Amino acid sequence: MLRKMVLPDDMAERLKKIAQIREISVNNLMFELSAEEEAKKRCLAAQLRENPKRALQLLDELDLLA
Repeated sequence: MLRKMVLPDDMAERLKKIAQIREISVNNLMFELSAEEEAKKRCLAAQLRENPKRALQLLDELDLLA
């Protein structure tokens, strides 16, 4: 079951403006932001496992999302 999240008005307006700049919907913006955050976490985890090659690959993937 999906829950509807209520954001403060100022935050909602900032997200709408960012979505407009990127020419995407707010839902797609939220998806992109969560994907970017996940990529950052995976990159950090790879670095912590001392796998710099994989860490660089994840950073490249993150660049493609931006």
